[in-house]
Order: sequence, then structure tokens, then C-alpha cells
Amino acid sequence: MTVSDRFNPRASRREVLTASLALAAAQLFPGRAVAEARRGGILTIATQAEPRTLVPLLDTNTLTRNISTKVTEGLLTFDAQFNPKPLLATEWTVSPDGLDYAFKLRPNVKWHDGTSFTSEDVKFSLLALKKVGPRGRISFANIADIETPDPLTVLVKLAKPTPYFLKALTAAESPIVPKHAYASDDLAASPNNNAPIGTGPFIFEEWKRGAYVRLKRNPSYWRADRPYLDGIVVKFIGDAAAASAALETGEIDIDANVAFSDLERLGGIKTLQISSRRDGYLNNASVLEFNLEHTELAKTPVRHAIAHAIDRNFIRDSIYYGHADHIRSPIPEIFQAYHDPAGFNYPTDIARANRLLDEAGVTRGRDGTRFSVRLTFIPGPAFKTTADYLRSALSQIGIKVTVLEGDLATFIKRVYYEHQFDLNINGLGLLFDPTVGVQRIYWSDGIKNPLPYVNAAHYNNPAVDDLFRQASTEADESKRAQQFRAFQTIASEDLPALPLVSLRTVIVSSNRVKDIYNSVDLTAGDFSDTWLDR
Repeated sequence: MTVSDRFNPRASRREVLTASLALAAAQLFPGRAVAEARRGGILTIATQAEPRTLVPLLDTNTLTRNISTKVTEGLLTFDAQFNPKPLLATEWTVSPDGLDYAFKLRPNVKWHDGTSFTSEDVKFSLLALKKVGPRGRISFANIADIETPDPLTVLVKLAKPTPYFLKALTAAESPIVPKHAYASDDLAASPNNNAPIGTGPFIFEEWKRGAYVRLKRNPSYWRADRPYLDGIVVKFIGDAAAASAALETGEIDIDANVAFSDLERLGGIKTLQISSRRDGYLNNASVLEFNLEHTELAKTPVRHAIAHAIDRNFIRDSIYYGHADHIRSPIPEIFQAYHDPAGFNYPTDIARANRLLDEAGVTRGRDGTRFSVRLTFIPGPAFKTTADYLRSALSQIGIKVTVLEGDLATFIKRVYYEHQFDLNINGLGLLFDPTVGVQRIYWSDGIKNPLPYVNAAHYNNPAVDDLFRQASTEADESKRAQQFRAFQTIASEDLPALPLVSLRTVIVSSNRVKDIYNSVDLTAGDFSDTWLDR
């Protein structure tokens, strides 16, 4: 059967999506396009929500990362096989004991305001991330000193070995920002967070609140033949149906947050292509977090009962339409030595869930309700649908759920700073190493130092803290694997957070968009190689 045959409107969902993905494979990756890359054109992207900031310094939300990386660069980038490649750093060496890192920086790089990029900018950025970054406070915790002997040399000295240090140096994870744009110690107050000055292929031009962010081509980019595009416009379209309609009419080129229910129909349109991939850097997951300060949720059997009341296969198949994967642990399967699939085994069993609640003394009232909870969710259509599903599922065991909605800023404030929730559906990157991506979900430091995406549950287990502390500096891989496996055993029983599904990056784009991805970061790549076939 040919590709054109597969787009028969009577074809099955599997046939349509398979054909669409096959077509996309030839069009989404650099070096695979048949036609020669062309310069020019404005790429228009639709995203469902608006970010809080445009630099992932204090907020690492995907919405922020995906825009920031077109403007602000990192020291390194990584290919699809996770091999490090030069970006702002052209060379790097590591001492045999893993404590000293030396970076040679790219010469003649200018910030978008014309100021020269130097080693002082790198030093400032890494120390700022160590101080305020939701993940930087973990990934750069072992930085003891940074020396800048000349404008193009950075020497990082670590107090302890940090096995994941290089992997944390991408643009999305650790943006290098201009020191001169942060005049005070109040990093959150800098205008650069919302109107960033970068070194990247695109220059920030305008952020019209509630409508769009506009970027333009950097004519002085250090990679002289890039970017191909004249600019990028990111439109905030909260209505998924409206975004899909805009794709069909050509008003937008890429929908980065398509409604999964629309995929079968969109896959049947010959002018569109679908990409559905696991992000090997972010390892995104949907996670249900419990507020352990809630009287009933503080009881372990109650959390186990809720886990047994949830059908995670339904979430995968009916909410994500198969564009998600079963998850067996918060440590992704990609880390084979660390991953333990034995834990978090909570099959759907309503009778068992009700029995656990009865045994815990959480009985039903006259109306059948045992207790009530407030359920929050990170903005996004699939997360909202999951919230609606959980409201129905938990009613079967006598838990009344009130769903609280709000934009991203409201979500962050409500969950992390006010702690005004009981259950929370979060989208979390489990990331390139468990110390960076997984530890923060369970780290007790997040209780006294609240930051976005750090320990919403207020979980406090010294044994877990100690295991992560050991693993963060353990050079012996076998010992590190033992530490992570021991953590999974404890976390599976304590259950402050239940992984629901492993998420894929799914986008629908016009066939005229070529070479979208040029790094392991997928949509958080810099789009310097992306071009439009007019």
C-alpha cells in the first residue's frame, strides 16, 4: 500500500498515524530532506498556554524552554545519540578525578545588544542557576569555584564528582545569560527574563501578552549561514479546536500542543505531518502528587487506595490516544542500570481500594462520601482531561473531587507557594539523570525552600534524601545503581507521587516545514536548521 493510499478517509486510526509518521520521518530531521534548504519565511507556532517568563533561569517549564532556546544558548548541545557537541564552548576537558572542568569558549560571539560574550557571563550564569534554578540548585550544587583566567576560558572546580555535570549544560537546561542584564541580586526583577538578550540564532522582538511572542533572524549570528528562517512567531491559542483549524487553513505551521482527539482527522490531511517521539533529554511524565499535609492523604493506605482506583492504561489509551507509554517507575527505563520495574505496581482494583480505605478508618458518610479533595493540574488539554477522569474514578471509592483550574502562574502559586491543593496532576521532566530530574520530586529541601516543580507533596524522608545525596557524587556506577534502586523501593511504598504515564512530544506541522529537530532536545532545539519549502 502506498502512502497516498494510507490517507484514505476510511483507513483505520493505526494506518493513518503510521503513514503520517513515516512521511514525517523523512521531513523532520536535518540531512534527510530531499530539497535544498531555502532561506526566508516566518515560522508560526501555536502553543496552548503562555509562559511566565522567556528565560528558564527561575522557571524550567517547557513553554519557557521552547522559546528561550531560539534566543539564549548553552555551552553544549547533544545529538540524538546524546553525544556532546560544541555550542558556546568549543572545547572541554575533564580531570581524571572528575573535579576540574576546563572550557574554551567560542570567539567573536556577540550578545544581541552588541556586547561581547565572555567567560564572565558563563560564570555569572552557572552561579545564578546554582542559587535560584529549580534544578540548578541540584545539578550545580557541587560547584566550589569558577575561575575566568581570560575572556575565553572558564575553569569550573567541583567539591565532589558530579557524573551528570556536562549533560546539564544545554541551552534549555542551563541558559547562558548576559551578566550585564542582571544589575542586582534580585534575579527575578531583571527585564531580561521577559525581553531576553541572547547569543542565539533569533533575536527577541516582542511579547504581546495574551497573544504572541515574536522573534526575528539574528543577522550577526556566529554561525554565518544560519538561521534559514526570517523569524518565528509563537501564538498562544488556548482553544485546541481553534489551533487545529488554524493548522488546516495554514494560519499556523506547527501545533505544539495538539488535542489528541484531533490526531486521526489531522493525520488524514495530506498537507500535514505528525511527529510522536520520546524526548530523551526531558523524559517527560504525567505524575499525580499527594499533599501529605492533608489529614487523610497523609495516611499511606489512602494513597495506595487512590492508586488502585486509577486505570493508567485508560489514561494512556483514551486520553493520550496511544501517544503516551506505560511507566513503571519515576526513574525512566532508558537508565537500564538504575531502573527497577518491580515498584509502583498498583493495578486497577476498585474493591481493593475500597477495602484499604475501610481498613484505614476512612469511612463513608450518609451520602457515600469519605472525604473531599481539591485537584489541581498543570495547564494543558490532556492534563485537564486527566483531571476530569480522576474526578470520576475517585468517586467510585467515595472521594469527592473539586477540580481547580487556572493559568500557569496561578498553578505555580497555588501548588508551590501557597500549597492550596490536595491532589496535583503535574507534567514533570524526569530528565537526563535521576539526581536532576527525579530527586527534586522527593527532596525535602523543597519544603523550606519552595521552588516550582520541587517536592509539591512536601515529602520528608531522611533515608531518601541520603540515598540521593550519595548518588549525586557516586563515581562507581554499580553502587549508584544500588542507591537508585533502594530509593525506588522506598518511594513505591511511601507513594508521595504516582507516575501516571510517560509522555511523548507530539506535534502536527505543515509539510512545508523541514528539519524541525536538530538536537536531543526536540522542540527545545534552536531551530537554526529549520526552513520552509515555499
